[in-house]
Amino acid sequence: MKRPAPTALPVELVEYVDGSDRPLGVMSLSAVHRQSLSHRSVLVLLYDLRGKVYLQKRAATKQFYPGRYDVSASGHVKAGESRLEAAQRELDEELGITARDMRVVATAPASPLTGYEFVTLFHAGKTADEPRPNPEEVSDGMFVNHSELTYMVERFRELLTPGLVHFFEQNAVFPAAK
Repeated sequence: MKRPAPTALPVELVEYVDGSDRPLGVMSLSAVHRQSLSHRSVLVLLYDLRGKVYLQKRAATKQFYPGRYDVSASGHVKAGESRLEAAQRELDEELGITARDMRVVATAPASPLTGYEFVTLFHAGKTADEPRPNPEEVSDGMFVNHSELTYMVERFRELLTPGLVHFFEQNAVFPAAK
């Protein structure tokens, strides 16, 4: 009996951009990463009704920062997709949440520190819905308040992604705090 041919993973296409974030062309995400070309990504922060932010624990299978705590959802902007569409897609794919009030709160330019990504941080507002982590993307998660995240950044920084730490230190995670 013949074995079925293995199914190839879908190729994720992204736009690579110049230093001013202007599109230059379309290429596979793996090729863009391999060549350290500038491209776009989104980070999303989701809050519960008490104002605690959801931190996802990245799956152990993730290429970058496996097993670390990160923003609520994150991912790359696909070719032909807006940043807002990417943020909404990632929140749904990773946590099964549909955001009603998504807004940009911060950005970071592409550099070696961001993996050559122009990063856009979105607040997805508050939700009463319970996140349903996609096990292919997220192994666990929890809601934390400002004091709890401060403690994590001060004592357990190595367990957090650089993006989460960066935007927390820029007061973008809890902008009204401090």
